[in-house]
Amino acid sequence: MQLERLAIADIIKIVPPRYGDDRGYFSEVFKDAWFRSHVADVGFVQDNQSLSAVKGTVRGLHYQLPPFAQGKLVRCIAGAVFDVAVDLRARSPTYGRWVGAELSSRTGAQLWIPVGFAHGFATLEPDTIVHYKVTAPYSPEHDRGLLWNDPAIGIAWPVGADDAILSEKDRRQPPLAEAAPFDRFSLHVERT
Repeated sequence: MQLERLAIADIIKIVPPRYGDDRGYFSEVFKDAWFRSHVADVGFVQDNQSLSAVKGTVRGLHYQLPPFAQGKLVRCIAGAVFDVAVDLRARSPTYGRWVGAELSSRTGAQLWIPVGFAHGFATLEPDTIVHYKVTAPYSPEHDRGLLWNDPAIGIAWPVGADDAILSEKDRRQPPLAEAAPFDRFSLHVERT
């Protein structure tokens, strides 16, 4: 598998190899021992999947507070998304900064987002399906979010504010200045 560290080194893009012929392809998309050895020594407890029917749908920016903070391994199994992570680790030199990557069913690329980051995405195609593994179960009491287009973060979304399709919950999320940062974090939780 190919690994690429993004501008925030703790965010890792993973591209599993595909073996194809005229019938299609085969790909091993996740191997626990390999992931623990090369990316992060974590266990996944839940898989989630979402369908966004319309291009320009924005989901996020979401995160959970400890003890239910989630690391996420995100991939797009139909269509394409612009996937984003925002650093919320209080003492991190990249606090409040974001990174993004395109994930699509064509490439099979995945994004590892460790604990301490908010996550969101915008769909680039209709009928997009996103699948992600998480390191902690969903907890409504610990669920939090950030305003998707907060100018203090400055995410270069591929969709404008007038065209984005959002839930009411995501429209009302607070800006970064009102978010509770993570107090404890490890700058390098993954193994190289």
